[in-house]
Amino acid sequence: MRIDSHQHFWKYNQAEYPWIGQGTPLQQDWLPEDLEEVALESGIDGSIAVQARQSVEESRWLLQLSDMSPFIKGVVGWVDLQALTVAEELSSLWSHKKFVGVRHVVQEEPDSQFMLRPEFLRGLGVLKQFNLAYDLLLFPKQLPAAIQVVQQLPEQRFVLDHIAKPVVRAGVLTPWREDIRELARHGNVWCKISGLITEARWQGWKKEDFRPYLDIVFEAFGEERVMFGSDWPVCLLAGSYGQVHELAADYFRQCAPATQEKFFGGNAAAFYRL
Repeated sequence: MRIDSHQHFWKYNQAEYPWIGQGTPLQQDWLPEDLEEVALESGIDGSIAVQARQSVEESRWLLQLSDMSPFIKGVVGWVDLQALTVAEELSSLWSHKKFVGVRHVVQEEPDSQFMLRPEFLRGLGVLKQFNLAYDLLLFPKQLPAAIQVVQQLPEQRFVLDHIAKPVVRAGVLTPWREDIRELARHGNVWCKISGLITEARWQGWKKEDFRPYLDIVFEAFGEERVMFGSDWPVCLLAGSYGQVHELAADYFRQCAPATQEKFFGGNAAAFYRL
């Protein structure tokens, strides 16, 4: 099975999705039927739906969508990991077989050390009780804190979203490169090759722009811990679903068929315990 490990759904509402820019193609409803049409054209059989707003209500809505759409293989939702009631909230979502992980929008936290707060670490520690993964949504400046977190929680499964959003449009590699290598030294951390084109020049990127970043990530994490993600529909800001898929497919054509199968589905299935 070929799996897109990272995409989103929403019914657009400006109040609930303030991060969506005005006058962009994101300002509309994006639902499973919209994704299936374009994903199937690229040979993708299913997806992991990831939270787009920090609300338990949205987590439940995504799980309801997954009940209606066999294409959705898993849901990464949101709960308040700093709340004393986090175990109860997780328990109510965990009863659904497609609830596979949790994410917090750490990239929007002004404190680069946010993940090291005792309350947040306590909440992360609860995830293991439910066999749930955690998605790391970070900017490069937050990687040092993430490294400390994964060191402190060696039995927790983590996956880095969007390779931590390096500044591709400016060709910046350091200190992102060094921090990625350090993060990848920890075997409990995986990496989604996703969200790349929106970190490049939206209307002027070319595949060569991404090769230095892909080389670093693939070398650091190896064939067992990388997975394909489209970041659809956010990717539409800079390109089509097909273009995102082809960008990844073009890079991995250098690899053996078995490695390609892992990247385009096997690793996501293993990581999220589908």
